[in-house]
Amino acid sequence: MRALPDPVQTLIDRLSRLPGIGPKTASRLAFHLLKAPDEDALELAKALEEMKSQTGHCEQCFNITLAGETLCEICRSENRSGEVLCVVEEPLDVLAIERTGSYQGKYHVLMGVLSPIEGIGPDQIKVFPLLERLKNGAVREVILATNPSMEGDATALYLQQRITPMGIKVSRLARGLPVGGDIEYADQTTLQRALTERQSME
Repeated sequence: MRALPDPVQTLIDRLSRLPGIGPKTASRLAFHLLKAPDEDALELAKALEEMKSQTGHCEQCFNITLAGETLCEICRSENRSGEVLCVVEEPLDVLAIERTGSYQGKYHVLMGVLSPIEGIGPDQIKVFPLLERLKNGAVREVILATNPSMEGDATALYLQQRITPMGIKVSRLARGLPVGGDIEYADQTTLQRALTERQSME
């Protein structure tokens, strides 16, 4: 015999799959929603549904954009430099860098990192679209802003080896970021310093 009705237990199970949320936190969230006014829970459900149905990925940089839009706002912008391209792991990293207000170039989102142990190679992330994008000669510098982790460093090294022969300057975020940390959790000052003091990988 189950202690909770199936719908409640199902919600707890689904919430506990989210990053950073364990069974206890998932239970607290579920019971909070049970006690909340009906409209609050329904608004949350509607927001989740709209997020999935009304968003997509930019066909050029793979950042999040509205469904039906070929290019995101940053790729469309004429005020952003097309000569500098910042390569990040996930869309959340774009948001973190944008918060610093110190970068005016464009982005390329890899949607992951190389991880041979998990079977993730260049084909599983957006490496080849990046290399294809660089062939038009417009980009003069690529900033590799992958996380300072073993996988992030391996991905940056792989990309540097592929991009340098194209005659494009390759730089890496300065080590103002803690090793093993994620860009999305870095404070603005640390991230701004890391961008400003980026180092060449030549």
